[in-house]
Amino acid sequence: MPHMSASNDQVPRLALLIDADNISSKYLSTILSEVPKHGIATNRRIYGDFTDPQAAGWRSKLLDNAITPVQQFSNVKSHKPGESAGKNATDSTLIIDAMDILYAGKVDGFIIVSSDSDFTRLAQRLRESGMHVVGMGRNQTSISFRRACTTFVNIERIASTE
Repeated sequence: MPHMSASNDQVPRLALLIDADNISSKYLSTILSEVPKHGIATNRRIYGDFTDPQAAGWRSKLLDNAITPVQQFSNVKSHKPGESAGKNATDSTLIIDAMDILYAGKVDGFIIVSSDSDFTRLAQRLRESGMHVVGMGRNQTSISFRRACTTFVNIERIASTE
């Protein structure tokens, strides 16, 4: 049953923010089936560099699922072999948008889909502002991000039961 808004008995309005650089597109149906358990996603955004071949799986699913892609190019080049460039460019964009959504005052909570511990402080800050924060991530998600969220959902665990 969804967490009810303190101001009324309506289903909570949530901002669904997906880190495409960190979560595989194979989990999209799992993510979307989990959302109604917590509320209704009035904002549905996904963040990543969709010019990167690793994001190809996401591109084909966004239109069919009414998810707004937020393109973030890697702004820097790595000089280390095998290291991806601009790792935090996507994270920063998601965090800025989350704060903009928070201050707009039109949602009751957030669903942050990532296994990246960099979002720990964002989850804490949103909760400090009275927001319900659902984290969704894989088995490897750090304990700090899990505990910073009001609720954490292991998408690998629920995907294996679908």
